[in-house]
Amino acid sequence: MTIHDWIRYREIRGHVTFSVEELKSAFGEKSAATIKTELSRLVKKGYISSVYRGFYVVVPVHYQLKGVVPPVYYIDMLMRYVGKPYYLSLLSAAAMYGAAHQQPMITQVTTIAPRIKLSSKNLLLNWNYRKVIPKAFLLTKNGEMGVVRYSNPELTAIDLVQFADHIGGYQRASTVLAELVEAMDMGKVADVVPYTTIATLQRLGYLLEFVLEEQEMADVLFLILKEQGKWNSISLRNGRPKKETAQSNRWHVNGNVEIEIDDL
Repeated sequence: MTIHDWIRYREIRGHVTFSVEELKSAFGEKSAATIKTELSRLVKKGYISSVYRGFYVVVPVHYQLKGVVPPVYYIDMLMRYVGKPYYLSLLSAAAMYGAAHQQPMITQVTTIAPRIKLSSKNLLLNWNYRKVIPKAFLLTKNGEMGVVRYSNPELTAIDLVQFADHIGGYQRASTVLAELVEAMDMGKVADVVPYTTIATLQRLGYLLEFVLEEQEMADVLFLILKEQGKWNSISLRNGRPKKETAQSNRWHVNGNVEIEIDDL
């Protein structure tokens, strides 16, 4: 049996990813150099793709013309191989609720440190890191080749604000939030508080009240925030001068960024 035959045998049985370690185990008589050469040949033919060091995915026929495989096709299998918890986050999670405004070009994934070192050719994955993955706030969906994990609407909203720099700033975050609010249950935000910061909740409340004009949702969040004790005065955007003419507000957020929601 050739390496190509071995990959094909596994593929028709639903195993669309494999590692170099598995190949070495199956072909103990072949040298590492021979295996590497054969894999390179199959990559050049577009039959397989290297998505992580020593980890490959079989390229489905309907993706071979494009030459790339969407990460959602293999992300769960990759993260099990890496041995890390994960979830689709930020714009990729928002897209699950039809709230990304524009379909994101890359797949955003949150996991835990240490940082993932992907194949230099894999530019479709964008990583974000947390100390702890809040598993209770993750949902699952059946993808093409298995389960995909993604954040619930409330965690997604908090991530969009807490990691706004990862999506282009508060302008983009606000535009996505404008669509995401329909899927949110503000009462559930209280459970997410241990996984975020007080400043994030302040900024989210400010955006809900003064940018999105979601007064009822803002009121619920304010009651949640009040239970966290005293909080400091902050700027909406760190690293920028405070706006001297900004009006004071109950969130103690200086609106030093002008935000206009994009047309939805």
